[in-house]
Amino acid sequence: MKKFVIPAPLILGAALALAACGQNAQNETVEAANATAADVDATTENAVDDVDVATENALGSAEQSLDQAGESIENGAEATGAAVSNAADTAADATGNALSKAGKAIQD
Repeated sequence: MKKFVIPAPLILGAALALAACGQNAQNETVEAANATAADVDATTENAVDDVDVATENALGSAEQSLDQAGESIENGAEATGAAVSNAADTAADATGNALSKAGKAIQD
């Protein structure tokens, strides 16, 4: 039976190659982790920016709605005031006419 013997320099070379490969793998793992952290940071920053923009838009829309509601209430109040004023004038005219008729009736 033949014995297969691996020469020592070949074993040493293979061990060094594996050790170097292990360091490269560690470096690549660190680089990948750094890239992932940078991606997470960028994604988080974008999400915060999106939330800020959405909040500003919502607040702007709410402010505009409140302004429009205030204008509608003001317009309604003005219209109601005008209608009450007109009704009061009409009632005063009617009362004055009735008093004039009553006065004439008493004179006659």
